[in-house]
Amino acid sequence: MRKGWVLTVAAMAVTAGCGGGGGGSSPTPTGTAHLTVTSPAYPQGGTIPRRFTCDGEDVSPPLAFAGVPAHTAGLVLTLQDPDAPHGTFTHWLVWNLGPGTTGLTAGAHPRDATEGRNGFKRLGYGGPCPPRSDEPHHYVLTVYATDRHLHLAPDTTEQGLLHALAGHTLATGSLTGRYGR
Repeated sequence: MRKGWVLTVAAMAVTAGCGGGGGGSSPTPTGTAHLTVTSPAYPQGGTIPRRFTCDGEDVSPPLAFAGVPAHTAGLVLTLQDPDAPHGTFTHWLVWNLGPGTTGLTAGAHPRDATEGRNGFKRLGYGGPCPPRSDEPHHYVLTVYATDRHLHLAPDTTEQGLLHALAGHTLATGSLTGRYGR
């Protein structure tokens, strides 16, 4: 009986590690270490300044990263709105940032990295732009340290990017901000 229970728990752990939650979604990359992601523009859980939204200059916020593991081959960045009316909306995808990158300046277009297609169907950053009638949305900026260089086309979706990260993520960290109109 005990052996059957152990096998069941092991099977559940393997299944949880291989899926992103049903519905055919991509695996969720997980890292064992924690990165620190901060911005001088807003604190964790704070309000994203208008400058970094569709109501302002629509440029990316300044960011700082700490705790990148020694064997990192590159960094990946995603910015998502899980409160969007039709499901999670992708505002920014960046991959192959150099492993020594400690941050980005406001409005940066990282050299030697690839900016993917966002939910607005454009390459690069697209700032928070929730419907005017909604409560403020949460915007989750996640940084992943990966053990390999990613060879992906610029039109790669967020699901494709996360699939490429599965099993290759050394550490993750996130910064959540809020914005309403």
